[in-house]
Amino acid sequence: MAVRQGAQSPARWPAPSRRFRGSGAAGHCQGADEIAARLSNGGRLAYAGAGTSIRLAVQDGSELPATFGFDPAKLVYLIAGGRAAMFDTFAEAEDDTSAARYEVREATLAANDSLIAVAASGATPYTVEAARAARAAGAFVVAIANNPGTALGAAAHVEIVLASGPEVIQGSTRMGAGTAQKATLNLLSTLVNVKLGAIHDGMMVAVQAGNAKLRQRAAGIVARIANVPEKTALAALAEANGNVKAAVLLCVGSASLAHADSLLNASQGNLRRALDRLKHPQ
Repeated sequence: MAVRQGAQSPARWPAPSRRFRGSGAAGHCQGADEIAARLSNGGRLAYAGAGTSIRLAVQDGSELPATFGFDPAKLVYLIAGGRAAMFDTFAEAEDDTSAARYEVREATLAANDSLIAVAASGATPYTVEAARAARAAGAFVVAIANNPGTALGAAAHVEIVLASGPEVIQGSTRMGAGTAQKATLNLLSTLVNVKLGAIHDGMMVAVQAGNAKLRQRAAGIVARIANVPEKTALAALAEANGNVKAAVLLCVGSASLAHADSLLNASQGNLRRALDRLKHPQ
């Protein structure tokens, strides 16, 4: 994977993914930095694409609320052919540039918003036009393509080029190209949410505990961070209405749920900063 103004990948990422080119490829991803900054200022995160690429992008976005507590109202999907194209194929829709412009206008993308535009070829007309229109409207645009030197890359502020190579089945980009796109989307959105404070020491402290398995996981996270028995963690989670961050603060000395919430609000939802405020009140 090559990144223009991109990120250094985690140590455990497969070796081919550590190949970067272009300026700014040092320790963090400019794309994630910019997206996180705009989200922190009230912006939204949009995805655009056609066919396999947008299906993978929608999958990535749809997992963010449960995994990271991401506000679903901040997610926008620009899908060539509309939502029906998630389940059926409308090949002609990927050529509809007027639809792309219209949908960017309808979404009212603006300066605080970000768009991740995905196309294996980097030339899909709908996706390229969506990127151009979003950028013209002031949005920050990240392009993900499996070819270098593409129109999509030129339309974006940041270009991520995936050197996935020829497909085993010629033209079937749902295989090598799609797999590379999926990994890259996951990495990028995870980096964004790390920067937004949804991860603490590798743990999902913004997880939405909507079933027994996730409640158990949330209790384990609280117990580990706060160094308390799981029974204590479960009681704190119940008091905090399932909010892992607030439950941690309750376990380590916050006087009340209201106090825990105020610490988190003052820390922009960052648990580490909230813990520091609790230990060292100003």
